Amino acid sequence: MTNLGVIGGGGWLAGALLRPALADRVIRPADLVLSSRSGQISGFESWPSVHMTTDNAILVDASDVIFFSVRPEDLDAIELDLRGRFVISVMAGVTVEEIGERYGARRIVRAMPNACAEQRLSFTPWFATDDVRRSETDFAQRFFSASGRAHLITNEQDLDYFTALTGSGAAFPALVADVMIRHAVEAGIDPDTADLAVRQLFLGAATQMARISDTPADIVELFMEYRGTTAAGLSAMMEANIEHAIFNGLTAARRKAAQSGS
Repeated sequence: MTNLGVIGGGGWLAGALLRPALADRVIRPADLVLSSRSGQISGFESWPSVHMTTDNAILVDASDVIFFSVRPEDLDAIELDLRGRFVISVMAGVTVEEIGERYGARRIVRAMPNACAEQRLSFTPWFATDDVRRSETDFAQRFFSASGRAHLITNEQDLDYFTALTGSGAAFPALVADVMIRHAVEAGIDPDTADLAVRQLFLGAATQMARISDTPADIVELFMEYRGTTAAGLSAMMEANIEHAIFNGLTAARRKAAQSGS
């Protein structure tokens, strides 16, 4: 089995990734070490044999795989020798080159999950350096698949784009949902009913798009061909250049993602 040490194990993202992996037995509780400043981490009460520490050096000594789940700005306070170690990072904007220079590691996986991991619905693209062993890429795929859909990519720079696109989790759809709820309320719909209706709409829409072969563009075209109420709404949104607003938002998010580790 793999002994996994998670630096920043008390953070929300680490917990969201680890709990599904523990439930699926990708890792055993006794093989997991979590570090945090306090040494007391909640959310793992169902696995009492998980180890917790405040000392990252102890974590490294006990682990085959070192997992970074901290903010990029916290790296300056973490001084470790990870030569010969397999390292996994979910830090936005911190390249494998920088991780290698700081800690001496050559076998590195860098991934970008999102906040849907706890619900096992994250899309997690991940990149591996050439030195990563087959057994280690197999572990990375199984680990990230426990919390959704994991996808190996061959260009590390694409991770900055996915940080902007899918790293947002529910945030961008939630913005659209909030606008729809507020419009319904202004039209006289009870707020609780509006909230329930829009949540169910998004659940149904996401499930449908995940299960059918039609592309999102195909779905839009299908409704436009009906020339009904939905087509009227779509036409008005297109005339208002909703595409431009979305492109601008993703461009700004991508720019920020590229700056995160600098």
